[in-house]
Amino acid sequence: MTSKKPKINTNADDTRQRFFIDNSPVRGDVVHMTSALQTILKQREYPKAIKLMLGEMLAAAALLATTLKFKGRLSLQAQGSGSLKWVMAECTDQGELRGLAELEDGADFSDLETSAEALDALTDAVLFINIEHQHGERYQGIVPLEEPTIAGCLAQYYLLSAQVPTQICLACDGEHAAGLLVQLLPRNNEAEQELTDTDLWPRLTILTQTLKSEELIELPAQDILHRLYHEEEVRLPDAEPLKFGCTCSRERCMEALTQVGKDAVTEILSTEDEIQMDCQFCNTHYRFSPVQAMALFGLKVS
Repeated sequence: MTSKKPKINTNADDTRQRFFIDNSPVRGDVVHMTSALQTILKQREYPKAIKLMLGEMLAAAALLATTLKFKGRLSLQAQGSGSLKWVMAECTDQGELRGLAELEDGADFSDLETSAEALDALTDAVLFINIEHQHGERYQGIVPLEEPTIAGCLAQYYLLSAQVPTQICLACDGEHAAGLLVQLLPRNNEAEQELTDTDLWPRLTILTQTLKSEELIELPAQDILHRLYHEEEVRLPDAEPLKFGCTCSRERCMEALTQVGKDAVTEILSTEDEIQMDCQFCNTHYRFSPVQAMALFGLKVS
């Protein structure tokens, strides 16, 4: 590993560390999160296995969001039928995270201990990968959840759909979440192809698969990369911060009310003293009196 070290805030517990292997088409990221994860998990009461699955998906979203070449957000949503309806995690290009899981009322997950068991609770499940540009353009990929883990499903997606060989490791213990992604990017031309060490990717794949979940959670990014790839020339730019961030706002609520229309708003106010809109991600409550609500349509309430 090169002697150049990134400027890392050692007090930060939510970081994303990008890395490159010099003279090769290999790139990757390591993410760690504690405060952001705990903030998200405190919004609702989740059984243990759902916490672990949500934590892994948040780590995965943070890893995949680094592939965005524009300002926007990437979200993952595992969805199916059964007692677990869906689990969703989102990360913006700025490293702002949020997530949520929805369970059937009265669902009992007390006998489940792992994220893989939670994933198995999704019947006829698929994983949606949604990418949204800040200007509104949207893209969606659909991944069948045929592998036993979220990491395995995402690696399969990159290999089959994006044709980018990818190794992904995810871990969560309920208090901390972490992830590692390493990819073999396409070579741009024949010259690059000839210069590429053909044994590099098989070697990196074997090494990456030796990483244990507890190592991924407990070790700093630099130690993980040294532990796995110390025979390679690994280059580390500055680490980036991750944090909890919700996109809800009063303005967005106003836009939503305008979209549902005057008649629907009038009908709600015929039985309610005010319109209440609550954000499920951060538990922020927005209230609109009849005067405020009808003013959105240029009307006055006497």
